[in-house]
Amino acid sequence: MIVKERINRWIDDNRQAHIEFLQKLVQLASTQGNEKEVQENVAQFLTNLNVDVDVWELDGERLQKHPYFYSNRVTFKNSPNVVGVLKGSGGGKSIILNGHVDVVPEGDHEQWDNGPFSGEIVNGKMYGRGATDMKGGNASLMIALDAIKSLGIRLKGDVIFQSVVEEESGGAGTLDTILKGYKADAAIIPEPTNMKIFPKQQGSKWFRLIVTGRTAHGGTRYHGVSAIDKTFIVTEHVKELEKIRNDRITDPLYDNIPIPVPINIGAIKGGDWPSSVPDIVELEGRIGIAPNETMEEVQAEMEIWLIRLAEKDEWFKEHPVEVEWFGARWVPGEIKTDHPLMNSLINNFKEVAGEEPVIEAAPWGTDGGLLSQVGDTPSVVFGPGITSLAHFPNEAIEVEKIFEAAKIIAATIVDWCELDKDYEKTVRR
Repeated sequence: MIVKERINRWIDDNRQAHIEFLQKLVQLASTQGNEKEVQENVAQFLTNLNVDVDVWELDGERLQKHPYFYSNRVTFKNSPNVVGVLKGSGGGKSIILNGHVDVVPEGDHEQWDNGPFSGEIVNGKMYGRGATDMKGGNASLMIALDAIKSLGIRLKGDVIFQSVVEEESGGAGTLDTILKGYKADAAIIPEPTNMKIFPKQQGSKWFRLIVTGRTAHGGTRYHGVSAIDKTFIVTEHVKELEKIRNDRITDPLYDNIPIPVPINIGAIKGGDWPSSVPDIVELEGRIGIAPNETMEEVQAEMEIWLIRLAEKDEWFKEHPVEVEWFGARWVPGEIKTDHPLMNSLINNFKEVAGEEPVIEAAPWGTDGGLLSQVGDTPSVVFGPGITSLAHFPNEAIEVEKIFEAAKIIAATIVDWCELDKDYEKTVRR
């Protein structure tokens, strides 16, 4: 298609300006509560494209009423969302391009070769916290949008670019865009997939298990019941549940993932004195949720499974393990592998990259679950970042992949939203 060829040439001819813009974004430390300056730059970029721009701080009161809301804060000063809408002429399908600008803390600066917010380019890679997760992916979206707008390409459907906060903390930014009314017929999220296409993303939820014993003097510990000893039984029981849940998964998209939906015990606390038998142990962990499951189903399965501890140890008949569901949660999501957006993305990948894409299930959660389940917007995850470097010291992204992803995404936008008929006639002349 002539239009796609023009897009590719434009992207190749305008590389340097976009590289410098991404460097600027990476150099801004947009950790939680510090996203304002990055978002101001994004908003200005969109304003320069002359699209409709909406900037607002998240509505904590609105969010707290929703069952899928989680954040460690309820006020969001200096943490705005930014949305830019390229309006279509009508009659076409709409698309959301969603990416987050919040980054995890940079950690020990001594472990970084070039500084955590350098934006330095070495051997074709740009370094800095957030370069791969996921400001590089956001750059791909903005390059695609810039190409379409700068070339004067007119589409039937709306293109809704979303630059959100709070993804790393549970997705409140994307949830607030949905509650504000931003929905579409489909969405692309350029999380760092190493250019793999993820039609499915697992969800997850945090839990706390409270194991009780009976305290006694350590010198006569046989008069007590150690909650720590009982905890060993509990953790083995939880591992059995993990195996049962994962043995059910036969989807070939999970073939390269050893444990598709893990149950991880991440924190343990118990006992208060070396010479006392511990009477309480608290375990905190994360349970993975498959795309075809709901959070409620998974919660119920785990709670019922823990009741069965009494079959292994009579202590648990009178002292059942308490389960609390708290903190972070990520909603699972999926798009059908034969969905038209998937077909378009695959075809454009082959055209630009010259090879077949790798299609897998995501081993982690994204905002795609919220878009799919709450926003009724089928979502696919595809981006240029390096998965193995996300959240690590010396986080980096291959610059060339940013532009390759931009070409693929721009072509997919054209297919999905369709060319305006009057514009299409002028192209054919």
